[in-house]
Amino acid sequence: MDEIKEALDVTSTAILPQIKKLKEKSLVVQEDKNYKLSLIGKVLVEKMQPFVSIIDVFEDNFDYWAERNLQGIPPAFRKRLGELRKCKLIQPDLDRMFELDPEIVENLSKSSRILECIAYFDPSLISMCQELAKGGVEFSFLMSGPVFQRYSKDYLKDFRSMLALENIKFFLYSGELRIANLTVTDRFVMISLFPKNQKHFDRESLISYEPSALEFGNELFDELLRNSTRITQIPIE
Repeated sequence: MDEIKEALDVTSTAILPQIKKLKEKSLVVQEDKNYKLSLIGKVLVEKMQPFVSIIDVFEDNFDYWAERNLQGIPPAFRKRLGELRKCKLIQPDLDRMFELDPEIVENLSKSSRILECIAYFDPSLISMCQELAKGGVEFSFLMSGPVFQRYSKDYLKDFRSMLALENIKFFLYSGELRIANLTVTDRFVMISLFPKNQKHFDRESLISYEPSALEFGNELFDELLRNSTRITQIPIE
C-alpha cells in the first residue's frame, strides 16, 4: 500500500475504494497486505500502456501535434509515437529564426554518431554537419530531392569534399519526403513536422533524450532509408 500511495501521490482513504473496485472486477488480487495484478489485469495493462504513453506525448505538446501534418510518419510509427517520451518543444527566437537553437548545437557537438534526415534547405544545419563530419563524427545524411538539388548546385565544392570523407554517407529519398527534419544521435532525437498549412513553416521541433525515443528515431530513420538510394558519385558541374 505504501508503494501505491507514493507512486500515485494519494492517501489510503482515496485509493482503497479504487482498489476495491479493481478487486471486484478480478483485475487486482490481494495477498496478505500486498496487491498485484491478476493475469487478466496484466493482459489489459500490456495493451493499455502504449495508449497511455501516446496520450501523455500528445498532451504535453498538444498544440504542436494538432497543427502538424503526420502523414510523413509511416503508419506503423504513428502507433508508436508514445515512445517519444518527455518531449521538449524547441521554438526559435524571432531574432534567431534562421540559426540553430543553442541546445541543439550543444548536443550535436557532443554526439559521436548522427543520423540526419532533412526535407528543407537549412544552411546553418548543413554547415554545422559539415564541420562535425570533418572532425570525425559518423554521419548518415538523408536528403529530399529539392535539398539535394540545392546542395549539389549551390554548394558543389562542399558537397564534393563531404563525399570524399569515409565517415559520411549521403542518401537521396525517393518521392516526397514529408518529415521536415529528423535528427538522431547517441544523445537525443529531434523531429520537426511540417504544419498542415505548409505556407508557414515555423521551424519548431520536439526533442527527447529518453532511451525509447532514441530507439524510435533510429528505427524510423532506417525505415526512411528503405525508400532511399545512396549517393556515391560527385555531381557534374
